[in-house]
Amino acid sequence: MTVSGGASRCGRRYVTDVERATAFYSDLFDIKPVVTTPRYVPFEVAPGVLFALWSGRADQVTPQTPRTSEVGLMVPGSSSAIDALHTEWVAKGVTVVEEPHDEPFGRTFLVTDPDGNLIRVSPVDRPPHGGAALRSRIA
Repeated sequence: MTVSGGASRCGRRYVTDVERATAFYSDLFDIKPVVTTPRYVPFEVAPGVLFALWSGRADQVTPQTPRTSEVGLMVPGSSSAIDALHTEWVAKGVTVVEEPHDEPFGRTFLVTDPDGNLIRVSPVDRPPHGGAALRSRIA
């Protein structure tokens, strides 16, 4: 997903301790950072798509501050894939906000990182009935 000029898209999470957050996300997502600096650590989650940790505003971040946005992780597979990932993450010690449950968009659960940032796991979006016919007309 490269935007014009070859730039990458980037989502950023504000954290209080970049080393702790780097260890958390490296373990949780099983990926290594692109580079590690004292206050900024990006991960390439897909070609040209970065997920970054930033501690430049650590004095303004507290786990007690209510979070209203979520990092979304869309998992391919059935509901059992969502449940399996939940079980894996619980074994890693994540804080669970919502246990796995069914929503209109599919199976989902919600956890937090050490700073209280929300991470929602859900299935990959599927087009509604007739989506295959629409995709064949677009192709």
